[in-house]
Amino acid sequence: MKKLQRLTMGFAAAGSAATIAFAIAASTVAAKSSKPDFALIAGVMQLVKHDYVHPVDSDQLTRDALKGMLAHLDPHSSYMTEREFRESLQDMNGKFGGVGLEIADRGGLPTVISPIDATPAGEAGLQPGDIVISVDGNATHGMDLMQIVRQIRGKPGTTVTLSISRGSEAVFDVPLTRRIIQVHSVKSKREPGNVGYVRITEFTQTTPAELKQAIATLKKDADGNLNGLVLDLRDDPGGLLSSAVDVSGEFLDGGTIVSIRGRRGSDEAFRAPAKADLLPGTPITVLINGASASASEIVAGALQDRHRATVMGTQSFGKGSVQSMIPLNGHGALRLTTALYYTPSGRSIQDVGITPDIVVEAPKGEQVANSLIWRESQFHGAFKNPGPLSRSDRPSHQERADNQPHSPPIKEQLIGTAKDAQLAAALDFLIDRNRVKPQGRKPPEEI
Repeated sequence: MKKLQRLTMGFAAAGSAATIAFAIAASTVAAKSSKPDFALIAGVMQLVKHDYVHPVDSDQLTRDALKGMLAHLDPHSSYMTEREFRESLQDMNGKFGGVGLEIADRGGLPTVISPIDATPAGEAGLQPGDIVISVDGNATHGMDLMQIVRQIRGKPGTTVTLSISRGSEAVFDVPLTRRIIQVHSVKSKREPGNVGYVRITEFTQTTPAELKQAIATLKKDADGNLNGLVLDLRDDPGGLLSSAVDVSGEFLDGGTIVSIRGRRGSDEAFRAPAKADLLPGTPITVLINGASASASEIVAGALQDRHRATVMGTQSFGKGSVQSMIPLNGHGALRLTTALYYTPSGRSIQDVGITPDIVVEAPKGEQVANSLIWRESQFHGAFKNPGPLSRSDRPSHQERADNQPHSPPIKEQLIGTAKDAQLAAALDFLIDRNRVKPQGRKPPEEI
């Protein structure tokens, strides 16, 4: 970083004509060399500083250059200013000010991956696949994603209006009142037949502790005898790798959870502690859908490969890359894709996703109407699946993935309710497996 600053400042005294001559010469050198030419970058920056129609600050040019450089690598790498870095750390801690929306850039348009449950965005009915056309009248096309996030966030109690494009519907406005978003990522309840239900809405630093507390409460309510557990990861956009590893470890007794494979000796396998299973012998189903991404896929893939759970639902999102946060000594940070992750059997989730053992689609009446179904493979610059780690790894899941339906996700407000047909199917599966009589449970209205 310091070296780049010195190169930039080295041409500050050059005149416009000299700068143009330098830039042409530098471009000729760059054309003959496959190595990065920092002098060319510096020369172009000086052209902009001297000849652009409006004055441009050097710091702004540097920031924009870094953002452009990282943004064109893949959909998940980015440069963050110091302010953006601090905001990102707040997100990881599970507490921030805003409206509760997970968004990603797709073709220059901010697209909703998932609204966070029990937040202004979730309560307003925003849905996966919605495109944010403008924020308070300011068009978002081509705008840096972090700039859009900053515009949406603001002082609690103030209002922000998002213009939303949803499928074939006309663009409509959604006013949202900002508030402090303190995400409690785990929700739980006991279903009839002493079957537990746990939903994880995202993977934050507090998720493993919240999960332990939820399991302890469920076991207490069931007098220590849970007959099954539904782990609901639908519409969970992911989060921290460490959190996904810890959550997976709570249902395994030792063994591999996930492996990451990087470029320069960064290979690492994460293992579960011995005798760590919180529910030994208790059958588990995991629910996933097209909005289950990243950390959600790590957990689903680990429990599936280790034969600890039956995965139900529809094909997941397919984000199988690992991002590292690299601070730059007061100059912000890089969010850099440094590795791909692999399930215990050695298969990559990237570009493919997790294929459920039992496909259960949400009935049409429960699906998000006119939803656009985005997948990792549709994002510009997304990596293709590299294949299994070795030829001996069985590719059965990957072969099946090509023929799996990518159906619209269930409406957020129905998840976990009596009208949730996918949950009903998971409960029925556990009840049939345990021959438990489902006393008091009413079937959903639509199947």
